[in-house]
Amino acid sequence: MERGGYGQFCPIAMASEILCSRWTTLLIREFLYGSTRFNELRRGVPRMSPALLSKRLKELQRAGVIVTYTNAGGVTEYRLSPAGEELGPIVMGIGDWGQRWVESDMSLRNLDPSLLMWDMRRKLDIDLTGRRRCTIHFLYPELPEGQMSWWIALDGGDIELCYVDPGFDIDLQVTSSLRTMTAIWMGILAAGREIDHGHVALDGDRVLAGAVRKWLGAKSAKEARKLGPVPV
Repeated sequence: MERGGYGQFCPIAMASEILCSRWTTLLIREFLYGSTRFNELRRGVPRMSPALLSKRLKELQRAGVIVTYTNAGGVTEYRLSPAGEELGPIVMGIGDWGQRWVESDMSLRNLDPSLLMWDMRRKLDIDLTGRRRCTIHFLYPELPEGQMSWWIALDGGDIELCYVDPGFDIDLQVTSSLRTMTAIWMGILAAGREIDHGHVALDGDRVLAGAVRKWLGAKSAKEARKLGPVPV
């Protein structure tokens, strides 16, 4: 990655030339959450074009932030270098700052079911489900048909996010507006309150419903602690 945008020897300026190009910090976020393949990265930044993603990956590799390797199946994968790993607290710190200081209403203008579901998939606590095979259907009735339904299929320790019906029996259906589920995920709304008030419906296996309620509640409570009191 060429340096020279700021023309300053200051380490902040030199680091900014690498990190402040569009999408770069979000790509680092994806690596920190465990994404290693091109298609996994695309799921985490769905509005980034494949061409730009390829360009940013090459830039980060030249800058020594990521390294590439070929797995046993012959597929190219990416991972953070030691220098990239040191960016973890910095990037997560930016997220903590945004959680505290960026206006929540502004955040909720940028609703994206693909990004929400991908984040939910990678943070699902599989131990709460007993690691048994099950399928959870998330339904956002107000969205267009192509974005309305999402399926998370669990089989032991494997978790798959599907945007078309995988054909498995549905063990639990979670029905909510996208805005409500996003607000729960961000800690703006309390999961238990939204479920009790009927804004989120859990229909199906009662044990699995209890596990999902606990998982969503723990996530929303964790994020709410960063924000302060959750609004009533």
